[in-house]
Amino acid sequence: MQPGYPGQDPYGQQPNQDPTAQPHDPYAQPPQAPQYGQQPTSGQPYGQPTSGQPYGQDPYAQQQQQPYGAAPQYPAAGYPAGPGQGQGQNNTMGLIGMIVGIASIVLGLCCPLLGVPAGIVGIVLGVMGQKKVQAGEASNPGQAKAALICGGVGVVVGIISAIAGAAINMGNFGS
Repeated sequence: MQPGYPGQDPYGQQPNQDPTAQPHDPYAQPPQAPQYGQQPTSGQPYGQPTSGQPYGQDPYAQQQQQPYGAAPQYPAAGYPAGPGQGQGQNNTMGLIGMIVGIASIVLGLCCPLLGVPAGIVGIVLGVMGQKKVQAGEASNPGQAKAALICGGVGVVVGIISAIAGAAINMGNFGS
């Protein structure tokens, strides 16, 4: 026992108050409640339970108690598989096409020689992504559409930037 805390064990266990009582085993099975129709062990008769359940049982309980050491069983996580979704989705075409399409807009502004080809790659990947969505192999039609739009904008921006750059530099060649 710790000083200053009389009657309490330092590990949180209370000492036995009755030396003749049997020690309680915390790992033992709990005592069984008397079944319906049997008299309780205390000798005092109870009225019949209104729920139709044996004494000591929760009428709202739906699951049985698992024995010590057994893990509870949970349903499988994730989304249910739909048509054409055998082992998962193959959404990489639309995703990569969207990323390349967005990059083509930036590249079209600063470096049209890289922006135009990147925009074309974004368009091609967007078309391939939409075909996979229509076949049921992918579930990202928004990303495939974004790849088409961004790739097209990247090509247009790259062409305009190239024409503007050439027009600005035309005056430098003649002098």
